[in-house]
Amino acid sequence: MSIAIGIDSSTQSCKVLAVDIETGAIRSSGSAPHPDGTSVDPAHWDRALAEAWNDAGIRGSADVAGVSVAAQQHGMVALDAGNRPVHDALLWNDTRSAEAAQDMVAELGAEAWAAAVNVVPVASFTLTKLAWLARNRPELAAKVERVVLPHDYLNYRLTGSFFTDRSDASGTAYYSAAEEAYRPDLLRKYFGRLPELPPVLAPQESGGTLLPDWDAGGVPVGAGAGDNAGAALGLGISPGDVVVSVGTSGTVFTSAREPVNDPSGAVAGFADATGAYLPLLAMINSARVMAATAAMLGVDLPELDRLALSAAPDAAGLTLLPYLDGERTPNLPYANGSLVGLTRSNMTPENLARAAVLAVLNSLADAQELLRVRGIPVEKVLLIGGGSKSRALRQAAADVFGVPVEVPAAAEYVALGAARQAAWAATGSLPEWKPALDAAYEPEPGANWGAEVRQRFIAARTSLYGV
Repeated sequence: MSIAIGIDSSTQSCKVLAVDIETGAIRSSGSAPHPDGTSVDPAHWDRALAEAWNDAGIRGSADVAGVSVAAQQHGMVALDAGNRPVHDALLWNDTRSAEAAQDMVAELGAEAWAAAVNVVPVASFTLTKLAWLARNRPELAAKVERVVLPHDYLNYRLTGSFFTDRSDASGTAYYSAAEEAYRPDLLRKYFGRLPELPPVLAPQESGGTLLPDWDAGGVPVGAGAGDNAGAALGLGISPGDVVVSVGTSGTVFTSAREPVNDPSGAVAGFADATGAYLPLLAMINSARVMAATAAMLGVDLPELDRLALSAAPDAAGLTLLPYLDGERTPNLPYANGSLVGLTRSNMTPENLARAAVLAVLNSLADAQELLRVRGIPVEKVLLIGGGSKSRALRQAAADVFGVPVEVPAAAEYVALGAARQAAWAATGSLPEWKPALDAAYEPEPGANWGAEVRQRFIAARTSLYGV
């Protein structure tokens, strides 16, 4: 039995899956936590990977055929000549570079950025973090010899070599997904010089072999990927399939054959892990909207779900704009949540619970509409993430989105995608592993409440925020 090892190094933890190459069945798994925060010493990733590797029982196995790493995107890992970090890695959710991002857009213009690198700078992207380092810690910036991403750093710890892939590189703001090339001019302009960058491998390529330290020496290590590209690979999506992830934050992404150029900055034109593209939108407010509503009502999430299921489908006219922490899509960083259409008759816990569920779905539906505006088809939604466990959210999704909705069985899809890529690098063929379905829903024939809820939400958003 040959197994492929998929590694998911996320903001919160490291997960390791050992997957049967022939069947896609998970043979073992392990995990270890990462420290909390928006900046971290990369040594913690190293430690967590070793712990998760041991927890999965891989050491000494003769069955390991290939390994690949998918990891949190955008993080800045700036290294000196000895490959030591000059500063803690700044993660995607570190916002100290927001001013630098605003200055970049003001200087070159959003359209120029989208044309150059298929994204418009925000604080998440690596180049803005390097600009912050050069501006605020010039003595540390002067020591930087090499800049890599979190998954590139783990590739180095596994093989002794640095390498990356196009999906992760496309989230730096100094790599063009359309041209498949770095933009050294942007690094020189905003960092002040050109540090060494890792080579960008094709999705099926290997960048090296495991060091003997991992007790599986000589095993090829695949190019790796960013986490969303890893999830797309794990789910096996095709054009027309849209993944909607309802986590603490929300993401909406799909597969596209051509690169996407969106000067508004809403749709990030990332590359994927197959050689195609992964247009993606991100929302700050998602499942935590339901958690906050549950806390306000003094109930747990299962009870919130029960309340929402017992309400009228349209929450009896109650509409919640879910921008509790500001919002990224639409770009409303200083917005607040708003409750619209409140009357004495609809002011009930049931309707408020239902309004919270519909608010999350409407925000995700807004993102899908932005894909359609860019000519990207939305034919079917794959609903994943912790929030997809909500029965009320699942059952309402198809009517609000207006397309069929499938809920894949709960799984570590980022790590599964990495394992699938590892098998590709090891065997030369991308295995066909299809996820099991937990549930499937169709829009209710003849029902129009979903469309009415959408119109109410759009009207409230436009009235309050003009977008």
